[in-house]
Amino acid sequence: MSGLLELTLLSLVMGLSILLSLPLVLSRRLRGSAITVVNAIAIGLLVFILADIFANVAGQNTGSSLFLTVPVDDLLFVLAVGGAFVLLDFSEHRGGRPSGISATRTAVVIALAIGFQNLTEGLVFGSAWQADKIGLLTVIFVGFLLQNITEGFPISSPFLGEPDRRPGLLVLLFLIGGMPTLLGGVTGYFFNSNLLDILFEGLAIGAILYAVLPMIRVAFRPGATPESAALKLRLTYLGVLLGFLIGFGVNAF
Repeated sequence: MSGLLELTLLSLVMGLSILLSLPLVLSRRLRGSAITVVNAIAIGLLVFILADIFANVAGQNTGSSLFLTVPVDDLLFVLAVGGAFVLLDFSEHRGGRPSGISATRTAVVIALAIGFQNLTEGLVFGSAWQADKIGLLTVIFVGFLLQNITEGFPISSPFLGEPDRRPGLLVLLFLIGGMPTLLGGVTGYFFNSNLLDILFEGLAIGAILYAVLPMIRVAFRPGATPESAALKLRLTYLGVLLGFLIGFGVNAF
């Protein structure tokens, strides 16, 4: 039981670490070019998360770079990705008229996607704990802790630049994104399976794919003048690259 208690506390720390980015994203000093860069960093982080999740799925499905070698796993992955994407699209376009995905809806989708990803990370942590792999546990804990800190930026990015950041809503969304780590850790301690990992990772990919599209559209919206448009474009490219590299660097631990 003491082992389960320690696992629960560490999983809780990993889940709550997402809140550490809250002071920065709520800062009133973020304006103009700074908001452009942070939004672009958020897109770069999401692109890296997509690549990272897919790399995990490919390894679980085949153990190599080949596909369609485990039909059941591949079918589950395709259904999860497609199901998440189609369900979100249907909810937005219900009644046949696109409502236009709002900042809140975008943030909720991103939070859910990150939550699915963190659920699988918790499952991995719980399984490693049960297997008593101490060295692996340290690597997983540090890596997931650092990664969770950066995941607050994609969730909050749709609200940047708005006069009312609604701290209470942001905290709730951060918890939706981070706390599944705790659920996954406890669940993985007792039970885990390859199919569960593939299911939740597929749902995460489908949701991120859907949420990143309006973020890209906003990021590449032209500026008011040719000069501001050129500056915004350069900052966006730089921010996306920086976000991807930050994701890579954090996951290198």
